[in-house]
Amino acid sequence: MKFYAWASVVSQILLVVTGGLVRLTGSGLGCPTWPECEPGSLTNVPALGIHGVIEFTNRMLTFVLLLISVLTFLTVFSLAKAQRKGLFWPAFVLGLGIVAQAVIGGISVLTGLNSYIVGTHFLVSAALISVATILLWNSYGRKTIPASKALQNVTALLFPLGIVTVIIGVLVTGSGPHAGDAKTPRNGFNPDLITHLHSYPAYLTLGLVLLQIFVAIRSNAKLTSSIWLLVALIVQAVIGIWQTRAGLPIELVAIHLLGASTLVALFTWQVVSRGVWFRNK
Repeated sequence: MKFYAWASVVSQILLVVTGGLVRLTGSGLGCPTWPECEPGSLTNVPALGIHGVIEFTNRMLTFVLLLISVLTFLTVFSLAKAQRKGLFWPAFVLGLGIVAQAVIGGISVLTGLNSYIVGTHFLVSAALISVATILLWNSYGRKTIPASKALQNVTALLFPLGIVTVIIGVLVTGSGPHAGDAKTPRNGFNPDLITHLHSYPAYLTLGLVLLQIFVAIRSNAKLTSSIWLLVALIVQAVIGIWQTRAGLPIELVAIHLLGASTLVALFTWQVVSRGVWFRNK
């Protein structure tokens, strides 16, 4: 079961990164329609060029995720009823979510890569990364890290603040130059202003993790997950500043997108493993 849970987390993050590469390479309309790649063909054709190959490859990854979700669900269903605790619903939601991803992705193509629909597509993926992380935690037996009430209270703030940061980051992306196609309009936000607004909750999140570590040390709690989160946040901040000052090169933007996806998983792991969302009984 752990194998499928890890596969779910990794594949969901991979889908975000490959979807980002579609946009960053200007291949968002490489397949100009949906569900066909172009009218009369379900697959890309030579006339669509490299952009068609990139977009169609990303579409095919959805079927890989769907296969993983089906195998995961069947594995959960084969377990004894007592062993399915905490596994059935995350596995079921992942399957439904992958279908939703495909539909929203199709709508984004049919609307000419509307930035808000593209952003929604990412946020659905982020939600599924969170669900997959819960599935992973449950596959390890729902083991919570002993935490004081103060530590739980600090940790409880991490997830919403982190998600606010991610959502504003989606708006930053929608205002920037990497629209997925040269003809796609942006969302109208001032890129410099929205970038600064994105940085404020990001730095608050970083400060909150430092406070969490301080409280954890005071209460003799384990620090491993907090340290991983701190390192990921610092790297993400460095990449974010670097990409902005370097003019948003696609390599750095792709790494920043990978970082955002990873942080969603780490935020989720924090709140479930420290007993903020779930408790063993």
